[in-house]
Amino acid sequence: MDIVLLAILLAGALVFRYAPGTGEFYARHLYPVISAVLSALSCVLPFSLDEWAVVFMAVFLIAWPVMAKRRGRTWKRIVLREIEWILWIYVWFYWGWGLNYYRDSFYSRAGVRPAEYREDAFRAFLDNYADSLNSAFLQSLPDGYDTPEDSVRGEIKSLFRKVPEHYGLTTPKGYQTPKYTCFNFLYSSVGVLGYMGPFFAESHLNRELSRLEYPFTYAHELSHLLGIGSEAEANFWAYTVCTASSDPAIRYSGFFGIFPYVISNARNLLGREECSSWLSTVDSRIVGQLGDRQRFWSARYSPFIGKIQESMYEMYLKGNRISSGQKNYAEVVLLLLSVEDSM
Repeated sequence: MDIVLLAILLAGALVFRYAPGTGEFYARHLYPVISAVLSALSCVLPFSLDEWAVVFMAVFLIAWPVMAKRRGRTWKRIVLREIEWILWIYVWFYWGWGLNYYRDSFYSRAGVRPAEYREDAFRAFLDNYADSLNSAFLQSLPDGYDTPEDSVRGEIKSLFRKVPEHYGLTTPKGYQTPKYTCFNFLYSSVGVLGYMGPFFAESHLNRELSRLEYPFTYAHELSHLLGIGSEAEANFWAYTVCTASSDPAIRYSGFFGIFPYVISNARNLLGREECSSWLSTVDSRIVGQLGDRQRFWSARYSPFIGKIQESMYEMYLKGNRISSGQKNYAEVVLLLLSVEDSM
């Protein structure tokens, strides 16, 4: 019976992956129920069920063949059973959250076309962004970044609830609270500030996030929990929601959060010299903050572990229709330009 159920779930996952429109059906009609149930179960415990589930799965898949062989099981039976369990993990991952990778694109849901590159439009975007970034920084100075984390989360959730329905995000629940990572040193060693846990609908945050980084990173991971697979779109929603906040610190975190991606786009499209010229229009204290955070994370980065993680993550993203891999994060600027063009 379990093999029949596994076959049905596998077939369903393949349908949602390859049949047009079915991924969007999952994201809008099935995932909201699945994530609400999983989150309600996982919120009872303060630690990450996802992390410990992955640890248990890895240990079990390695240890079980040894124990089974000692009990006289044949290798054929052991291999078949291992394959079955791996397929159950695959099904759990995709039905629990991963099928959100196969929903309709942001452009389709937003009703906009990808913006074509025009140098004048891009320069105008850079100028407007620099002005807004500088203004948000100055407005955040009086109170600094002392907004309590629970207040940040409450504000961001309330703003996500106002996102128009046609974008297809689920509604955040009051009990959906992010978990801090259990093996934090590993995440810091590869530069991961947060991630989405697909097995128990948990969003996770790095314990070493600064108050400046916290709102944007939380909003980014919450958007994944609300059904967004694309990293570019997760950055788009983090930026859009944070910059709409009435709290100056949250608003500044939104502008600051995409600062590295704006610099990357400016450098690639305009060249280093013109990018440096544009950077001179940004308050030097903001550039200093960015440098401080980059040095902070670089000091914790392990080149050996980082290269392994980057290679695996690149394959993971490309295997889930994120064709640009990790470069997808920087494509948030294209989304912003496309939305501007449609106005």
